[in-house]
Amino acid sequence: MSEHRRKQSNPDGAPSGRRGPQPPPPARGGQPQGQPQGRTQSGNGSGPAPTAPRRTARPQGQTARNGMTGQQPRLTRAEMRKAAQGKGGRKAAAAPTGPRPKRFIDYPRWGKTGVMHWVPSFKQLLSGALLFFAVSVGVVGYAYANTTVPPINPTTQQQNNIFYWADGSVMATTGTVNRQNVSLQDVPVKVQDDFMAAEDETFMTNSGIDATSILRAVKNMVTGGQIQSGSTITQQWVKTSILSNSQQTVSRKFSEIMISIKIGNGHYTKSEVLEGYLNSNYYGRGANGIEAAAEAYYGIHASQLNVSQGAFIAATVNQPSYYQDVTSDPKVKAAAVQRWSYVLDRMAKNGWITAAERATYTPAQFPTPKAWAQNATLTGQVGYLVQTAQNYVEEHTTPKLTDANFASGGYRVYTTFDKKKVQEMSAAVDKMTKDHIDPKKRPKYDTDVQTGSAAVDPATGAVVALYGGPGMDKGHFVNNANSSGVPVGSTFKPIVMATALEKGAMLTPGTTYSAITPDSKFNGDNGITIRNQQGTLITDTDPKDKSPDGLLHQQNDNTDMPGYVTLRTAMDNSINTPFVQLGEYVGYSNVTSMASSLGLSSSIFAPDTPGFYIGTSTPSAIRMANVYATFADGGVYHDPYSVTKVTMNGAATADQPVMSKPKSASVMSADTANTINSMLQEVVQKGTATSVKALGRPVAGKTGTTDEFKSAWFIGYTPQLATAVTMFRENPKNPTLESMEGTGDSGTGKFFGGALPATAWLNFMEAALNGTPTVDFPAAPKLGKGANESGAPSPSASASASASASASQPSALSPSPTPRVSLSPTASLSASATATDTCGAFDFGCTGGGSTSASASASASATRTKASHSASASSSNSSIFGG
Repeated sequence: MSEHRRKQSNPDGAPSGRRGPQPPPPARGGQPQGQPQGRTQSGNGSGPAPTAPRRTARPQGQTARNGMTGQQPRLTRAEMRKAAQGKGGRKAAAAPTGPRPKRFIDYPRWGKTGVMHWVPSFKQLLSGALLFFAVSVGVVGYAYANTTVPPINPTTQQQNNIFYWADGSVMATTGTVNRQNVSLQDVPVKVQDDFMAAEDETFMTNSGIDATSILRAVKNMVTGGQIQSGSTITQQWVKTSILSNSQQTVSRKFSEIMISIKIGNGHYTKSEVLEGYLNSNYYGRGANGIEAAAEAYYGIHASQLNVSQGAFIAATVNQPSYYQDVTSDPKVKAAAVQRWSYVLDRMAKNGWITAAERATYTPAQFPTPKAWAQNATLTGQVGYLVQTAQNYVEEHTTPKLTDANFASGGYRVYTTFDKKKVQEMSAAVDKMTKDHIDPKKRPKYDTDVQTGSAAVDPATGAVVALYGGPGMDKGHFVNNANSSGVPVGSTFKPIVMATALEKGAMLTPGTTYSAITPDSKFNGDNGITIRNQQGTLITDTDPKDKSPDGLLHQQNDNTDMPGYVTLRTAMDNSINTPFVQLGEYVGYSNVTSMASSLGLSSSIFAPDTPGFYIGTSTPSAIRMANVYATFADGGVYHDPYSVTKVTMNGAATADQPVMSKPKSASVMSADTANTINSMLQEVVQKGTATSVKALGRPVAGKTGTTDEFKSAWFIGYTPQLATAVTMFRENPKNPTLESMEGTGDSGTGKFFGGALPATAWLNFMEAALNGTPTVDFPAAPKLGKGANESGAPSPSASASASASASASQPSALSPSPTPRVSLSPTASLSASATATDTCGAFDFGCTGGGSTSASASASASATRTKASHSASASSSNSSIFGG
């Protein structure tokens, strides 16, 4: 029967709800259902059975609402409902017939019609949800179990190299990526908190992902609140440092999540993740990593950031290319202040700063970054400084670093260069050049004039400043301060003198060495012959200008015949002949030994010829400044150095490169050094360098000029600072030295070390020593008169005897013909190894230096060849500090 049929009252008065056997209702034709017509039903089957009334929805005998009486056939409720549906013009769906089918899932639902036939039941929905969850968990579990964390992409770790000034500020960076990785311990804790406040507050507790953060990010975007990343710090690090595919695809995002979960569950520690995150972010202004960001925005190390500065740098992570213009665009600054405030608000909310601290950071206290200096390159002197420092590191580290190491990046090089002194030296040279060198006015003489300079601290050997040229950014790639190839001229004489003071001289063949002092006398006449230690006259080997007698006749710069003069006088006036003969008597091996102990390389020594003793060797300006610094420090030599420390990734780990410490040693007695200091002070007071007396404090120095004025030097020093200046001409298309005769505006035609080189020196030293105390040199010892050269008049000799010294040195060893005296230098420096001076004896007003002027000589060559100083930086620095 229909499940909608109600129980009805029995017409006989019996309760309608009584259960029990009921007679079947009569069929519509009058016969009871279930029996054939013509048959009756009785207790015994013989009599007709009474007809049972049909059960209807209403009591029989009453008139129904539709007009039918109780005697008419009644419809069940289900039949009535189906009939009602049929009246609307739709044909009702037939109810399923037959037994319920046996299915694992009853869908579409059996026994239901219409929409309900297709709507799952609650049980089905619940079961489906549970099944989907179970499958998802299984898939995720399988994916997690089979996920491996890839190695960090090496390209995301590429770094640059940073070079620092002596005061610790950044001088320059090299490399393609502006990044310097730092350890987490180098980042202040509150700055670490700044980043968590800005990007991932639950970083320390989440498992690599955080659904709450994602929902909050979505809410903020919808409501217009502050943007916060939906990705955790772990996810961001995975995206930037591990997954090289930056495309936002579903598979990449799924991989990011799986790897993040794996990392969050212990593959990396939280400290490792946070360190990697801070070092891999891009912060704008070309800065990759927090160390580069701290420098780009505030000019400091990451370790020096405070919580306010850290909040701004953390704020840049979302929009680095926007916030980098914070100092130039008012709208950007307003947005930056708002974002900065948001970060600090989150800091306070999470308890990382107190409410009182937060209250102090008002918009007026916004930590405005420094102005952005875009496209900074190795301009001016910085290129030469970086090159010098890198060369030094490569020569003084264990294991030795190479160009390839620096190309990979990550090194921090701390130099000795004083930023202020470097700027002052550059300004000094520029002023001298502007005031005196004019290629447009004097193109024949003032074109291709070059200058090199270096300053050394006598107490330590630290190179504090140098001038290498107009700048690599201007196409001048040779570092003139650190290149060998320019002969030093008479500035080499103090080395010969120091050797003589220490070793003495063999004045007579086969005898012991005699003591030499500044008062020892040697022949200062022009054109004299020179003897070696064996007493043999040295012959002339120059085929271009050979004397008729075949002997060498040493030339001075003029034809004066002062006779025998003290070595002090010869030093004052840079007379060549006494020092050439002294050098021969002291010996080549002794002088080169002293020069080596003063830091000069044997590779730059001229051969064993008379010209060697008056400066045909070619050390660099740095090396010569350090030689004179040794005199200033009482004879204590310090290795010149330009780097104090080098680190990799800024960490003190076991695999850090080890810098060898500069060596110091006493290479001559303090008496010898102080004697040299005394002699060179006289050069300034009444010799060839009187122009630098204007410094107004104790100064010692020596001028030097070479043959045909192809180079000119001035090296001067105080007890606090030693500085060398060299000038020369070189055609970049034909890199050999050219004469500077006529260069500058002196009007004399000659170019001396006491002129423009001394001018640049004075300009620099006045600025560099400004505000420093005046310091005196130690007093020189009283050494006595010392031994004289053979033929020198004795103290009792008459003045006429002294004046009778001839151009030909008298020989006590063997007679020799009177040589012809050549009064003018005719051979070029390239074919010579001997030299003469430019200033006459006792010419105290002379501003020239001792010029290495060639005469007929031994065949040593001091030509500055292309191999020793070419127009490329690599060939100009064959050894550290140019020998």
